[in-house]
Amino acid sequence: MHFPRIPRPASAMAFLALGAMGSNACAHGGHPMPVYGSFFDGFMHPLSGPDHLAAMLAVGLWSALSARRAGAQLLWAPASFAALLLAGAVLGLRGAATAAVEPMIATSLLLGGLLLASRLRMPGPAAALGVGVFALFHGLAHGHELAGGGSAWQTLAGMLAATALLHCAGLAAGWTLRRRGAWLARAAGAGVAALGAAQLLQLA
Repeated sequence: MHFPRIPRPASAMAFLALGAMGSNACAHGGHPMPVYGSFFDGFMHPLSGPDHLAAMLAVGLWSALSARRAGAQLLWAPASFAALLLAGAVLGLRGAATAAVEPMIATSLLLGGLLLASRLRMPGPAAALGVGVFALFHGLAHGHELAGGGSAWQTLAGMLAATALLHCAGLAAGWTLRRRGAWLARAAGAGVAALGAAQLLQLA
């Protein structure tokens, strides 16, 4: 599997932006999805919130940086995240609820950032399981935001399209930095972890 080369300045800017995400960003409550949305609304939603953006990019980055070689193992975590995100959203649309949604989302950022900073290697199934559990809670939050909207499925389709795009961007950027720019990847991971820690403190 080959990923396109990302120009070094552009890659650096993307990582610095990810690592510098403010700790004052609130979890989902800070940027609610329109009740009556569209495909475009759903597509823009993950791009408009630091928690969504950080989580989805971090999954792709970690997958590329921790993989031993190109191949299917690169896709275990991103595919699991997208699939369980969809499952959680469907459950949320059907009224499933849990008080652990916000803490789990914040925890996913904290742990995801630590995984990215450490470049910890895990077997594909284990990575898929760990990432998928947190993605389920991201999906539940989305489902509740979409509940009652007349265009819920269109909005969800847009959200999944943006999720896939962000995963691919993370994979491409991570692959570019496998042999250079290790400090930049670690800085980005530290930034994501700090964002998650800040959100957990806000929820305490």
